[in-house]
Amino acid sequence: MTDTAATRRTPRPRGEGQWALGYHEPLNAAEQIKKEAEPLDVRERIERIFAPGGFRTIGKQDLRSRMRWWGLYTQRRQNVPGERTGSAESEELEDEFFMMRIRIDGGRMSAQQLRAIAWASERYGRDLADITDRQNVQLHWIRIEDVPAIFERLESTGLTTTEACGDTPRVILGCPLAGVTTDEVLDATPEIRAIHERFIGTTEFSNLPRKYKTSISGCRVHCTNHELNDIAFVGVEHPELGPGYDLWVGGGLSTNPMFAVRLGAFVAPGNVADVWSGVTSLFREYGYRRSRNRARLKFLVKDWGAAKVREVLETEFLRARLPDGPAPAPSALSLRDHVGVHPQKDGRVCVGFAPRAGRIAGHQLRIVADLAESCGDGRVAATAQQKLVILDVDAARADELIGRLEALDLRARPDPFRKGMMACTGIEFCKLAIGETKGRAAWLTEELAARLPDFDEEIRIHVNGCPNSCTRFQVADIGLMSALQVRPDGTKSDAFLVHLGGTMGDGSAFGRKAKGVKIYAEHAADYIEELLRRYRSRRGPGDTFSTFVNGLDAEGLSRFALPSRGGPNRE
Repeated sequence: MTDTAATRRTPRPRGEGQWALGYHEPLNAAEQIKKEAEPLDVRERIERIFAPGGFRTIGKQDLRSRMRWWGLYTQRRQNVPGERTGSAESEELEDEFFMMRIRIDGGRMSAQQLRAIAWASERYGRDLADITDRQNVQLHWIRIEDVPAIFERLESTGLTTTEACGDTPRVILGCPLAGVTTDEVLDATPEIRAIHERFIGTTEFSNLPRKYKTSISGCRVHCTNHELNDIAFVGVEHPELGPGYDLWVGGGLSTNPMFAVRLGAFVAPGNVADVWSGVTSLFREYGYRRSRNRARLKFLVKDWGAAKVREVLETEFLRARLPDGPAPAPSALSLRDHVGVHPQKDGRVCVGFAPRAGRIAGHQLRIVADLAESCGDGRVAATAQQKLVILDVDAARADELIGRLEALDLRARPDPFRKGMMACTGIEFCKLAIGETKGRAAWLTEELAARLPDFDEEIRIHVNGCPNSCTRFQVADIGLMSALQVRPDGTKSDAFLVHLGGTMGDGSAFGRKAKGVKIYAEHAADYIEELLRRYRSRRGPGDTFSTFVNGLDAEGLSRFALPSRGGPNRE
C-alpha cells in the first residue's frame, strides 16, 4: 500500500461544532432552534400570546426548548408508564401543565420571597413544592394562563425564573450560612450577587453548548459539592495573598460522571466574576456543539486536561496570569447538609431541618416564613441537600422553633434516614423518569427508621428516577436508580439498580454498581435493611459505610451486595 493510499483511507477528524474553530452553522436541531430565535425573547410571547390563548397556541420549538430559559418544562402526563419513557412521542408524554423552577442564587430567601413561592404553590400549584439539590424550588401543575401572574408576584420580591433551565448558567450554589457561620473562609455572597447582576438574563451567555452549573462558597464543609459543578470557586487561605478561592472546572454526573479538576489557580475576592466570565466564555467558544451527549464542559476538560484549560483561559480570555494557590482541606460529607442547630458568629443560631425527601407543601412554606419572622429576622435558606435553614434565631428560642417545625413534620433532629434521604421528581412529573421516587423515598425513610431504630451513623440514600442523576445517586452511600424488571407473569414493574459506596471529599469515588442486583421497588426496604445489618456486623473501627464498601474488592463487593436466598430478587 502506498503512503498516498493510506492517507486517503485515514478518516479526517470530525469537527465538534466549536465556535472558536469556525463551526458557526448549527450541527443539531437544538442548536438550530437557538440560532433561529433568541430563547430569552420567548418571555414576550408567553405574556402576549400563550397565556391569553392557552396551551394550544404554543409553538413546539418554544414549548420544548425556549420556554426552559424561563424555568418552564411541560410535566409528564399522568399514568403514562415508565416503559413508555424512551419510546413515546412527545405528545404522548407531555401534559398541558408545567413544572416551574424558581432560581435562588446562593439559596438565600427573605420571608417575603418565601411567601411569594408559597402563594404560587397554594393558588396555582395544588399546594405542592420541591426543594431541589441545587437550592431551587420547583412548582408543579402550573397552567400557562397563570404564568404571568406568578412571574409578577415572584419578581416583585426579587425572585426570578430567568435561565433556571436551558443551555444557560443555571442557579449559582452558595453556602446557606454564608456570612453568619462561625467557621467559614470568607463570605461568597458578594461574588454570587455580582455574577447574577452582570450576566444572568443577558444574551452574553444565553446560548451555551449545554447547561452550566456553578458553585461559589467559602464554607469549610464544602456544602455546595464543588466536585460536581462545571465551575467552582472553593474558599481557601493563600499563605501570602490571604482568603480567596481555588478554581475547579469540569464536574458533572449523568450517564458519564466526572469529578471536577483543580486548575491550581488562586482567585482573589473581587476577581471572581471576571474569572467566571472567562471560563464561561471558554465553554461558549470551545464547548462541543455537535453531539448533545458531549456538550457539557466536562468532556472538553477531559480531552484538554487542566493545564491546557488554564493556559487558554489565561491567554485568550483573561489576558492575565492567575497566581498559583493551595488546595482546600477535605471535609466530611456528614457535615454538608447544615441540619440541626448551629452557632452564628453574632451569638444567635440557625436551625436546619429536613422535609420528606425534599417534598414540602405550599402552606408549610408559608408557615416557615412566619416562623422565620417570629423567631428570627425573616431569613431562610435552601441547602444543596434538599433541606431548609432558618437563620438568626435567638438561642433561647431554638427548642421552641424545633418543636413548631416538628409539628409540621419538618425535623431539625431527624433520624439518619430522614437526614440522608434525597429523591428526584420522578415519574409523577418528569418525562425522563422510569419510576416513582418521592413517595418511595418517604416510605423508605419511615420503614428504615422503624426497622433500624438504633442505627448509629448517617447514611445517604439517594433515589433517582432515571440515569441522569438529578439527586446524585453515584455519590450516595446507597444509590437507587430506577429500572424496570419483568415479573414471572411477563408484566414489567418498578425496580432499582443499586450503586454502593459513593463519596466526596477525601478519597472521592463514584458508587460501584452492585452487579447482578436489581430489586423490585417494593423490596427496597427489605434489601437496604439486610445490607445495613450485614455492614454493621462486618465493619471495622472507624469505618463508615462508604469506606467499608470501597475497601472491598470486586468479588467481596458482589458477595456483600447480593441479597440472601429467599430475600429480595436478584437480576
